[in-house]
Amino acid sequence: MTAPPSSSSSPSRPHRRRPAGHLVGAYGLPALTVVLFLTFSLVLPRTFPTRDTVDSLLYTQSIPAVLALAATVPIVTGAFDLSLGYGLGLAHVMVLRLVVDGRWPWPWACLAVIASGALVGVLNGVVVEYGRIDSFIATLGTGSMMYAVTGWVTGGGRIVPGPQGLPAAFTDLYDSRFLGLPVPAFYVLVLAVALWLVLQRLPLGRYLYVVGSNPRAAELVGIPVRRYTVYAFAASGLIVGFAGVLLAAQQQIGNPSVGLDYLLPAFVGALLGSTAIQPGRPNALGTLVAVAVLAVGLTGIGQLGADFWTIPLFYGGTLLLAVGLAGYSARRLRTGADMSAVPLEPPPAGRDGDPTDAAP
Repeated sequence: MTAPPSSSSSPSRPHRRRPAGHLVGAYGLPALTVVLFLTFSLVLPRTFPTRDTVDSLLYTQSIPAVLALAATVPIVTGAFDLSLGYGLGLAHVMVLRLVVDGRWPWPWACLAVIASGALVGVLNGVVVEYGRIDSFIATLGTGSMMYAVTGWVTGGGRIVPGPQGLPAAFTDLYDSRFLGLPVPAFYVLVLAVALWLVLQRLPLGRYLYVVGSNPRAAELVGIPVRRYTVYAFAASGLIVGFAGVLLAAQQQIGNPSVGLDYLLPAFVGALLGSTAIQPGRPNALGTLVAVAVLAVGLTGIGQLGADFWTIPLFYGGTLLLAVGLAGYSARRLRTGADMSAVPLEPPPAGRDGDPTDAAP
């Protein structure tokens, strides 16, 4: 009797090496961050490689990083939320309005604004998916309405606390330190890790990616496209509400127009981040790396004495580059350059064929 072949004699599966181009695309942006930091450190040895510069980067770039992560979630589903800047402005003035004029305890004011941000996100998702309006147009319209509400709340002026100021515990949300580092940096880190876990390790994230890559295929395997797109907008609105709380704690004065300054950096970070770590796929860690690149570049340019107009020029040029690179990476992904990165397994069906009704 012939013995069955052992596992050692069976042909082994060939080891697939990732092409060099994939490695460059995935890790080129983190490498660029290091190169930029070293370059500016050599050019500006007295001012750039210092603790003050690092603290300034962590303090000033935390809110743009949070907003960039908020922009990333709808982009995963193939949608864009242009109301981010308007929502940020409304959220931060509402926090101060409730605390200063409404005499609300600051924790309740923060929770109310964050929850309201999620509701605004749901509204955006409903308008886009059930109203069948392009996400650019829909969110631009809702953002304009939020800007109008912001003007109505503030009367076109600023909200300034009285002589007693804001509660110290509230301002410490942004001004305090933890383990020797500014505490806002830890907010960004926790949020990025949470989004990474949801998008990369949970079925919810896989469904969102399928919706963004091929909505028709998502419907064929039983994924409710409309519902998951609304989920993405709701998560984005929730994060925007949190960013508004941080902005209020940082500014300590309600400025009705301040949120618009964060819109372009948020989209530059989110789109540029889709070319890193996982090229062709918007991802939280890539967004974090992109924000770091932008922060290091802008800080170095500023310390070199560049004029004020170089900042919008830098963001505009980077945005065009990010969109081009993101489109190129997405085309490579669709044509099979890295098919293993797109999971297309159908979700477990529940009682009515809805994956969300499946038993745990």
